[in-house]
Amino acid sequence: MADGPMADHATLEHSEHDHADCTRAALAHAEAVCAAGGLRFTEQRRRVLAALAESHVPSSAYEVIDRLAEAGRRPAPISVYRALDFLTGHGLAHRIESKNAFVACTRAGSHAPDTAGEASGATVFLLCERCGAAAEAASPALDSALARLAADAHFTPHAPVIEIRGLCTRCREAA
Repeated sequence: MADGPMADHATLEHSEHDHADCTRAALAHAEAVCAAGGLRFTEQRRRVLAALAESHVPSSAYEVIDRLAEAGRRPAPISVYRALDFLTGHGLAHRIESKNAFVACTRAGSHAPDTAGEASGATVFLLCERCGAAAEAASPALDSALARLAADAHFTPHAPVIEIRGLCTRCREAA
């Protein structure tokens, strides 16, 4: 953990980044979550999560379908949407609302819904406007401020998500 307001520093990875480690970590975490919760981590769910973990650029459901079709038979859209619903519902993937796209979770377990179905902190996405990469970030200070804001408004948040657009270091330096 780093000092300061951002406890988990986000990094925006690019094409030369080896996603094999990301994929292995995402699948291992999903297996653990499913085993602990008595959930079925089906082959279709596994394939969809692996397809998302191939890149830190959010993918639409149809981009996931295209990736899966490269390795064999093209899956039915409904089966991919069901897998995405499962993955997002259990904190294993996220939906980037502004892009109507999905990304594998890179902060395993840090914001999965609790037993009451409430998120344990805000999910903050840093979105590069040039290369499309997305990174998750966490801030206990921000989580605390949002919790106070919601409490003051007598509001119970279920899925606090913040999207911040800008330029990643690489794109900013290339400009």
